[in-house]
Amino acid sequence: MPLAAGLSARLRLLQATSAGRTAALVLLVAILAFLSVYPLSMLLYGSLHSTPPGVAGTFNLDGYQQVLTRQNLITLLNTVGISLAKTVPSLAIAVLLAWILARTDTPFRGALEVLVTLPFFIPPILTAMAWGMLGNPQVGLLNQLYQWLTGSSSSPINVYSYGGVVWHMMQYSVPFLFLLIVDAFRAMDPSLEEAARMCGASRLRTFRTVTLQLMLPALTGAAILSFIRGIENFESPLFFGSPAGIKVITTDIYDSINQSSPPQYQYATAVSFIIMALLFLIVLLQWKLLRGRSFTTVSGKGYSPGVMKLGKWRWATFGFCALFFVVTVVLPIGQLLIGSFFKFFGFYQWDMLTLEHYQAVFGSSEFWRGFGNTMLLGLVGATLTMVLGGAVAYISVRTKWRGRLLIDAMAWLPWMMPGIVLGLGFLWGFALLPHAIPIYGTIWALLLAYISLGTPLSVRVMSAAYSQLSYDIEECSRVHGASWLQTMRRIVIALIWPSFVVGWVLVFFGIMRELSASVLLYSVGSEVLSVVLLKLWANGNAEQVSVIGLMMMVLVLLFRWVQLKVIKAQIGTL
Repeated sequence: MPLAAGLSARLRLLQATSAGRTAALVLLVAILAFLSVYPLSMLLYGSLHSTPPGVAGTFNLDGYQQVLTRQNLITLLNTVGISLAKTVPSLAIAVLLAWILARTDTPFRGALEVLVTLPFFIPPILTAMAWGMLGNPQVGLLNQLYQWLTGSSSSPINVYSYGGVVWHMMQYSVPFLFLLIVDAFRAMDPSLEEAARMCGASRLRTFRTVTLQLMLPALTGAAILSFIRGIENFESPLFFGSPAGIKVITTDIYDSINQSSPPQYQYATAVSFIIMALLFLIVLLQWKLLRGRSFTTVSGKGYSPGVMKLGKWRWATFGFCALFFVVTVVLPIGQLLIGSFFKFFGFYQWDMLTLEHYQAVFGSSEFWRGFGNTMLLGLVGATLTMVLGGAVAYISVRTKWRGRLLIDAMAWLPWMMPGIVLGLGFLWGFALLPHAIPIYGTIWALLLAYISLGTPLSVRVMSAAYSQLSYDIEECSRVHGASWLQTMRRIVIALIWPSFVVGWVLVFFGIMRELSASVLLYSVGSEVLSVVLLKLWANGNAEQVSVIGLMMMVLVLLFRWVQLKVIKAQIGTL
């Protein structure tokens, strides 16, 4: 009898565990479906619906018929051409920076690596506005400096052009590509290059025929990711392309809703669905190119990454890295600092110095409301996103549960959706929800969109953290009597906590810099700082923009410092 009772209790425990596991999986699938599949399905619905969200109408193909015009073909070619034009030089610069900082004896490499990656963490709207003041053809600071030095009346820099759009996009593309490929340079066995050198190849030929060839899978993947980000880009074409009459897909969607009367929701949604299909094809191309292409650069033989002695040229490489930092960070921040203290943008005389812009910003209820909303959404959104990403990553990496592949796929789906496309999908989705679920027009609409956009990143960070843990750790804990919850709390979470913090900071950065989804989903009272900045810029208040930009830069530097401290502490414990 005692044995039978024990077996019965054991069976009930297994049944309860299985039921709890099933309930958790169903709940997780439901959450991910609402954050990814639901807005995607609403895009299809909206592309076929003849009236704006929430208004009765009919179903037809008028939206797709409007897409098939000569002007839209030009817009598509602009989008692809601009993305390609920024990807190629960005990849070349990123490869050079990665090689300098990973494989040469350039001085202060550690500090330089932090500096050259900093532009990636600065909200694009800040540098866009700063370069709008630096490169304005009439009163831009750089043009004024050129005229003062040369005595010429011409303005050599005009950011409101194709070149301006590409230039601003490159400032984010280069550090993004650098972060993706620098570790591949560090992991390469230097004996492969040494063998080429011993066979008589020059350094340049060795770099071209050995180093780059071995790096091809990493470079190909990074380039395609950069190309996708270029197609999704919103800030650069909005600030520098729209004034010059240059349209891309993202600004076309924005203009169709915000600059047309009445708003062309069906057309905008049809365009959004088409860009989703385009991005999906590009992702399939990436998988096809990289599938089965694994060039071994790390062997079981011990080695240390080779560092090339550059001699006197090491100061030239140091200067190149420093120049990149100055152009992409110091110049924009310097413009924001200067612009915040002068009465009028473009008029830099001593008698124009003033503090009235700081007084106007600090006395603005709209600014403080936007600041509070941004901090609330950043703190809550980053925490919830990392918890969700941690749960998805654990199931995908640490379990063999049925359904884990579906969960992983749904979590990655928003990665293929540009912010403005996801925002439009949620706009339709929230408007069609029952009135008992009041999300439309509230701050919670922004929160859900931010969680959706940040989930792929959080899953990637946490998957990498879980993959580093041996399964023996959990098994040993369970053998010694610890429950699953005790094992998770005392061992697993304690070990992956530094990665959680790093991911949290990255997601917070993403929320603070997000503009494209925000401009579609905000309403009066739920503005975030990026929307406040856009409204001030549109109203000609460049000086107040400079003040708010500086405050946001302080936040960026603070959170970036926290991230680096956590990473350093994590490395120190390995």
